[in-house]
Amino acid sequence: MKVLIYLFNRFVFRLKEFLRHWYIISFFVYVNFVVSILEKLDRFFAFKITLRHLFNPLYGDRSVIGYFFGFIFRFWRMVVGGLVYLIVISIAIALYLFWLVAPVYIVYRIIVRENEGVYFFK
Repeated sequence: MKVLIYLFNRFVFRLKEFLRHWYIISFFVYVNFVVSILEKLDRFFAFKITLRHLFNPLYGDRSVIGYFFGFIFRFWRMVVGGLVYLIVISIAIALYLFWLVAPVYIVYRIIVRENEGVYFFK
């Protein structure tokens, strides 16, 4: 009887550790990964700096043309950068949602095999 209690306790412990690792620890690892990707992208797009200098002239040319082209180029750089950030964040969220659902789907497929119409538990 003690063996069954021990095995049950180990099963619950391992299940709890798996869920903690899969859902909690992996969340923080994944968030750090996505933030590092966004930081690398920000080195290229420099979104905050571009926003700060949006109305400054291009290359210090204080003529009307310098102000006009400075605004146009920086505005489009911000639009493209914002779209890239949006795409990266959307893909990251979709992949993480897939990660969250994967164990539930696998357990579901083990219990109910739809292809053959066989149910393990009737």
